[in-house]
Amino acid sequence: MTTFDHETRSRVQRYAGPIFSVYTDVVTMPGGGTAARDLTENKGAVGVVALDDAGRVVLIKQYRHPVRRKLWELPAGLRDVAGEDLALTAARELAEEVDLRAGRLDLLLDLHTSPGFSDETIRLFLARDLSPVPEEQRHVRTDEEADLEIARFDLDEAVAMVLRGEITNAAAVGGVLAAAAARAADWATLRPADTPAI
Repeated sequence: MTTFDHETRSRVQRYAGPIFSVYTDVVTMPGGGTAARDLTENKGAVGVVALDDAGRVVLIKQYRHPVRRKLWELPAGLRDVAGEDLALTAARELAEEVDLRAGRLDLLLDLHTSPGFSDETIRLFLARDLSPVPEEQRHVRTDEEADLEIARFDLDEAVAMVLRGEITNAAAVGGVLAAAAARAADWATLRPADTPAI
């Protein structure tokens, strides 16, 4: 069997922004040719499947402009603080978006969100032993977060929502299904929160 390295021969930057940058790379292909491939380089993100003592998952409904509608999602956010531990980023997003703290965080899943054009990854944590953030310490939500809806669904109902097409956000789909699978395995598939990132 012959292995072939897809070597980047050239790169042109098309856009540089605060969250992602866009490039066109010319890449070698099997058979000796090359092909142009557009890609985005992204900061990456974290998300949280927050599961309460009653077995309900906390979801948010938030406006997403590219699809022009509100989607059910997990509490999540960008890895935009340099050097910040990913579990700490997840805990911060959980507090900011749904006013909750977790007594326990485990690594649930790592995902490449759209590898056909982006290097973005999202690390999903399972949060349990939830408690409310005190009122005076709560984050003030702005922009799309200003009118987000927070709801709790039984985990089995959230799985059904995925299968009915009511939850379509990729991270939420992966997180809900992974949490249900982890629960079915009596949580044996969970990994430590500080497992090295992909």
